[in-house]
Amino acid sequence: MIPKQSVNMADVARRTGVSIATVSRALRGERGVSEATRLRIQRAADELAYVISPEASKLSGGATGRVAVVVPWIDAWFYSRILAGIEHELRAADLDVLLYCLEESSQRESFFERLPLRRKVDAVIAVAFPLTGPERARLEEMDVTVVVIGAHAGEFPSVRIDDELAARQAVGHLIRIGHTRIGMIRTVDPEGQYWEGDIARVAGFHAALADAGLDDDCTATVPWGIEGGERGMELLLSRAEVPTAVFCHSDEVAVGALRTLRRAGISVPAGMSVIGIDDHPTAELADLTTVRQPVGEQGAAAGRAVVELLSGREPAERAVVLPTHLVVRGSTARPPEL
Repeated sequence: MIPKQSVNMADVARRTGVSIATVSRALRGERGVSEATRLRIQRAADELAYVISPEASKLSGGATGRVAVVVPWIDAWFYSRILAGIEHELRAADLDVLLYCLEESSQRESFFERLPLRRKVDAVIAVAFPLTGPERARLEEMDVTVVVIGAHAGEFPSVRIDDELAARQAVGHLIRIGHTRIGMIRTVDPEGQYWEGDIARVAGFHAALADAGLDDDCTATVPWGIEGGERGMELLLSRAEVPTAVFCHSDEVAVGALRTLRRAGISVPAGMSVIGIDDHPTAELADLTTVRQPVGEQGAAAGRAVVELLSGREPAERAVVLPTHLVVRGSTARPPEL
């Protein structure tokens, strides 16, 4: 038997093969647990000499059956797919989701200063923004499980893609089919901030061109989104030497770029090739060549990591990097002069 003084709810969860949240509800007499499961959990708790103290567990941040998901935006496809993956895994483990949307830097500062989720959740999933040193310290003070999606996370478990590699895959495809004048439309957030993934994609763009001995000074920086893509392509078309192919930081940006080309009477791919990243649903409709990233799978992997950690088990990998794949469609071809 585990020594009495070291027994906790995770031990009961491991003994019975259920989630910590289910153990918490069963031992508190809450609804949502079958009688057979409740009896099995109570039997395991008795064998381990574990007695739950609801008041103490609430005060100490004990099992609540809730996980906070912190996102910078909620109305974009990427975040909705991430959330769907997270929610699917957490629901299967009887865990509820509390969503916090921090669109502005002032909201983010206030959130980490006040930590409204203190004592309300068992875990935090931070989606697609890198945590600063002070922010990590504040989460560590809460003594809860933390998993990060879409960024390097230091000591916290993380799930992401290799954004630099994804950019290399995109630009490498353009180089292989003969392009030597390749432009890039990169993005900034509404407050003018560059995100970790964007910075890595810029690095991949420059690295791919450097490896091929090509110039890399053809870049337009615009706000994220379709309108940003439209403006970015306008800027590239205004250059003295117009590129024959353009790498866009996302498929939505690429769709905007395609709109500008259509208005300018430039056919794709005969007059210019365009490639994006994501494999957004509109990519197939637009016949857009892209680099697919497993968006929903990132959310699901983060959800599974939280469940493992809350059950007292260490995930097989603390830094999960999911693969990306080139998807060739009709928006890329050999340059006009070839």
